[in-house]
Amino acid sequence: MGQGEPVHGLPHRLTDTVVARYVQRGDPATMAAAILRLTEEPAPPMRHLLGSSAPSHLKELNMTVRDKLYIGGSWVTPSAPELMLDILSPHDQSVLGRVAQAAPADIDKAVAAAREAFDHGPWPRTSPKERQDVVRRYDALRTARADEIAAAISTENGSAGWFTKIGQPFLTRQTNAYLQAAEEFGWEEIVAPSDPSVAFDTIVRREAIGVVAAVIPWNSPFSAATAKLIPALLAGNTVVLKVSPENSLSMMLLADLWHEAGLPEGVLSVLPADRETSEHLVSHADVDKISFTGSTRAGRRIAAIAGQQLKRVGLELGGKSAALILDDADLAAAMQSLRFGSLGNNGEACILQTRILAPRSRYEEVVTAVKDMVESLKVGDPAASDTFIGPMIRRDQQQRVIDYITIGIEDGARLVTGGPQIPAGLEKGNYVTPTVFADVDNGMRIAQEEIFGPVLVVIAYDDDDDAVRIANDSEYGLSGGIWSADIARALAVARRLRTGTVTLNGSPISFDGPFGGYKASGLGREYGKVGLTGYVEHKSITRTR
Repeated sequence: MGQGEPVHGLPHRLTDTVVARYVQRGDPATMAAAILRLTEEPAPPMRHLLGSSAPSHLKELNMTVRDKLYIGGSWVTPSAPELMLDILSPHDQSVLGRVAQAAPADIDKAVAAAREAFDHGPWPRTSPKERQDVVRRYDALRTARADEIAAAISTENGSAGWFTKIGQPFLTRQTNAYLQAAEEFGWEEIVAPSDPSVAFDTIVRREAIGVVAAVIPWNSPFSAATAKLIPALLAGNTVVLKVSPENSLSMMLLADLWHEAGLPEGVLSVLPADRETSEHLVSHADVDKISFTGSTRAGRRIAAIAGQQLKRVGLELGGKSAALILDDADLAAAMQSLRFGSLGNNGEACILQTRILAPRSRYEEVVTAVKDMVESLKVGDPAASDTFIGPMIRRDQQQRVIDYITIGIEDGARLVTGGPQIPAGLEKGNYVTPTVFADVDNGMRIAQEEIFGPVLVVIAYDDDDDAVRIANDSEYGLSGGIWSADIARALAVARRLRTGTVTLNGSPISFDGPFGGYKASGLGREYGKVGLTGYVEHKSITRTR
């Protein structure tokens, strides 16, 4: 989390990670240019509420404007109402909408509301079933607007439409896994003594931690929000959800849905904000737990803050996962699966398996198969039904990926397909050419560093032991995959990988089991019962019998 400098007289700014700009609300020149771009190619329809102070010409054009912040269950005027962020389309840089951004004073107000709601409000004191009912109402409301949500995310993020659409049912599965865990959870249990001669037993209670600061990234906002909000709320916590500025539009829709679901006053705030404001939240004295998903660099900073203040903390961080193709694997089936497991969401996902480990006996066969698979995927407008890979979310992310491709070439890797050039006809957007490298040494930067884009490396190995060694030779340990005709053999290899999640032959990740990383991929786990446990404190009460 870097330190921001004041700019144009504004007290806070977005850092260089955000390719968008603050503008004065109603500035004629800026808005005229935006209107022209919107009339040339309108964004997919979204039912976001227009702010009461939105200029009339924007309302007439149905441009999305949100000039309020969702704090403690109410839409309120921000502390710095002059700060409005233009949300730019990754596809063509047109202005999709304008959204108010939170400043530290808004964080203070949200945390105060959450503190009051936790200490004196009804939410932590309701029954687990009552809280489960609210979560079910939310999920029903979200399901009813699934197509709209998918379009909103695709428009903001550049995620291909197929990806955001298939992700909607997975949100329900993730929610249901938490609900099942909550139903079976021992919120209060009597534990009999291990020594029958003692005259007391123990009541073990699992209670809410308090105020949770949940900080999520831009690449899959509804999924990340679900992984944190659902267990936190089921446990009776209150939450300040800090979302990325890039997702300001879709996350205001999420706030609408939770408001309609009927959360009590103060229980939830949803605030888009920059990195400096995020640090103000996680370091706030009245925050009891931090739950963060994002980069390992930012995770280390948050861990330092949590350690200094002795806050509870959960971190889901970066990855550089390996796909181990064993020598008996069905290569066609593996490629079909790796389309999604290595290149889903435009390659902008921490769990993707971007290191393809191939046996030397089949190395060129694997390289050719990966090349053919990547070249078969259409790059283009994320709204088009036949697009598989859309644009990177921002210009700086586009340049980051291009820079890594250049590094791979300079370091001597063999460029199999792709390269640093922008795809023809897509120069207006944040597009990159999907790229495959062969003859990659695992020590190269393109094999060790998280690129966060559609760049794959194929690494040769000698035998299963060598494959395990290479897979584990990484600072990360988030996920991985193994392909083999022999399930027992694949399982034996999986047990040796130092990574939090392993899939065999392309099986999906389960929401019932824990999800999280070894090493620099994070601390703690999400999903299911283990994920729910991360949002409770354990209390022991002994009593005489």
